[in-house]
Amino acid sequence: MNTQIIAIVALVVFAAIMIVIGIFTSKKSSTLDGFLLGGRKIGAWLTAFSYGTTYFSAVIFIGYAGKNGWDVGFAAMWIGIGNALIGALAAWLVLAKRTRKMTRKLNARTMPEFFSARYESRGMKIYSAVIIFIFLVPYAATVYKGLGSLFGSIFPNDILGMSPTTVCMIIVAVLAAAYLVLGGYIASAISNLVQGIIMIAGVVIMCVALVNHPNVGGVGNAIKSLGETNPTLTSIFGGSNASFLLWNILLTSFGTWGLPQMVHKYYAIKDENEIKKGSVISTIFCIIIGCGAYFAGSLGRFFIDANANGAPDIAGGYDSVVPTMLNAAFSSSVLGNILLSIILLCVLSSSMSTLSSIVLTSSTAISVDLLGAFKKGREEDNSKKQMVITRALCLLFIILSLVFALFNFSIIVSIMSFSWGVVSGSFIGPYIWGLYSKKTTRAGAWCGLLSGVAVFAVYYTLSLLVPAIKFDVAMCGVMAMAVSFVSVPIVSAFTKKLPEQTLQAAFEN
Repeated sequence: MNTQIIAIVALVVFAAIMIVIGIFTSKKSSTLDGFLLGGRKIGAWLTAFSYGTTYFSAVIFIGYAGKNGWDVGFAAMWIGIGNALIGALAAWLVLAKRTRKMTRKLNARTMPEFFSARYESRGMKIYSAVIIFIFLVPYAATVYKGLGSLFGSIFPNDILGMSPTTVCMIIVAVLAAAYLVLGGYIASAISNLVQGIIMIAGVVIMCVALVNHPNVGGVGNAIKSLGETNPTLTSIFGGSNASFLLWNILLTSFGTWGLPQMVHKYYAIKDENEIKKGSVISTIFCIIIGCGAYFAGSLGRFFIDANANGAPDIAGGYDSVVPTMLNAAFSSSVLGNILLSIILLCVLSSSMSTLSSIVLTSSTAISVDLLGAFKKGREEDNSKKQMVITRALCLLFIILSLVFALFNFSIIVSIMSFSWGVVSGSFIGPYIWGLYSKKTTRAGAWCGLLSGVAVFAVYYTLSLLVPAIKFDVAMCGVMAMAVSFVSVPIVSAFTKKLPEQTLQAAFEN
């Protein structure tokens, strides 16, 4: 009971803070530009924390850390290192400055608007908006599902006739809707800063407490014991799991380069000096959160037995490794209950920050990009209508992703990887080449956009027809991104160039 009381108090305080932020920022989001981008005046700390907290949702703590930590061991931390150096630092250095500059010149507030203006194609705007809306719904669902697993371990009994997992999902949906609909991007950014601080504290506390738990007995004993269980678990590069590790590093690191909810952060940063600061802050944040989560996940074997197949012998399988471990480690004392509540808020923070970014990206894909492509009339009138529609669609998207999450789908890692692979595989080529090369043509960009879905469709079909081909969602996502990136300049070399005035609008000072 102590665990539940402390957790409830922590949740109430957290909820109050989020709602206050939404109310406080509502006046700063009265225009569409303010609602979507915070007036393009967001500083380094808010932008960097928004980037990092959007990057790491409950999926990394519950899904990725649980599965990869169990199967790969300490080498799973290479994923966190790759995320920090490639997904954060390199992404900021390569993309942030050019994205900020070009989206301002083209007056683009979303990725579909960028494609439309950069390549003079309304069809491209519509297609990319549809891709975003369709494939980010399941991604948002994994955010609910991951947090629900931990919440269910703390509250094992039904609440008001509903399962604790369902109650948790509803809490997340209501809170995200409250501050996002009220304050838009600026509310999300300020909330992300608060949530990011909670995440750092939670991860540090979690790792220190787990290492010093009697079951683990310190870092030295952890390494020794895991090595005796299976040498692969303490291998520097993952031993026999090296190729599996590589595909996941590539997918989760380069995937951010083409995800609209990540790229969107660069649109809003106020000046180039803030970009330098932001790149450092986001990298440090990702190192702490990424490596900490995977390190914690690798300690699951000290609290959970393996079955005959080597998998965790618990209901829920890999998705229950971290929740079961945390509950077993911290629920027996008052201090442990407090620590567990902080960790719960850590996972809740990571979930809500990611969800709010996905919701904002997806709702604007419809209100601004899809419906906006067919709107006629005065810009002022359209902007007011889009504001109303965007807020309504934020609510709709939250409800849709919640309904999707309530279905008992399989392991959350696969769904998250699928969404990342399709969306980033569609956008990464035309987006990066569009920033850097005047030679990129409309046909080349279309080829990159279509490749994301095409690679997944072809690969999956072959896996059904040819028994020897096993469908690997992480490998497929990396292939989709590679095909998109390579095909754009190849097709552009043989197709009609864009008008010079179009290029000047994007590139000239």
